[in-house]
Amino acid sequence: QVQLVESGGGLVQAGDSLRLSCAASGRIFSPYAMGWFRQAPGKEREFVAAINWSGGRMTYSDSVKDRFTISRDNAKSAVFLQMNSLKPEDTAVYYCAAARGGIIPLGQQEYNAWGQGTQVTVSS
Repeated sequence: QVQLVESGGGLVQAGDSLRLSCAASGRIFSPYAMGWFRQAPGKEREFVAAINWSGGRMTYSDSVKDRFTISRDNAKSAVFLQMNSLKPEDTAVYYCAAARGGIIPLGQQEYNAWGQGTQVTVSS
């Protein structure tokens, strides 16, 4: 019954920054880990970043490490993805997802709720 809605996507140039937000509403279960995924046209959905319930543990894919930062505000039922030094290969639809339990899941199949996505386009 929980709903996740992403926002903050847009069209930017290489080197620019964007901050994505994901707001949860409805019946919100807790604790829950949160993750960000992305999918480019013709490609599989891939993992981007994840954060545990307490916010003390973060995991990133090698392609975004040192450029992206995931954070959360449990009081506002929100998770964020700060994206810096964007590259054309970052172009994709970005999805947020929630997983029951406070520990970061091993795979995306462990996530129980998904948003509808927000488009990020990076031009060269």
